[in-house]
Amino acid sequence: MAKPRDLDPRATLRGGLPDRYLTPDDIAEMFEVPLETIYQWRKKRTGPPGFRIGKHLRYDPADVRAYVDQRKHADATAA
Repeated sequence: MAKPRDLDPRATLRGGLPDRYLTPDDIAEMFEVPLETIYQWRKKRTGPPGFRIGKHLRYDPADVRAYVDQRKHADATAA
């Protein structure tokens, strides 16, 4: 049986919120973009909001879900 850490972050987010904070690597994998893109989004404040725990950057799954929902709604109203 796979541990929660071994699950595909995209499937986890679609199926429900994981019970842990997400790393930048998780976000890059989830959106299928390079890791550098995640850091650029943070610098430009255009991606999902992250926060620091000491020197480590983390993302709350609820914030990522809200970001995705916001983007989907913005695209739907723009079309």
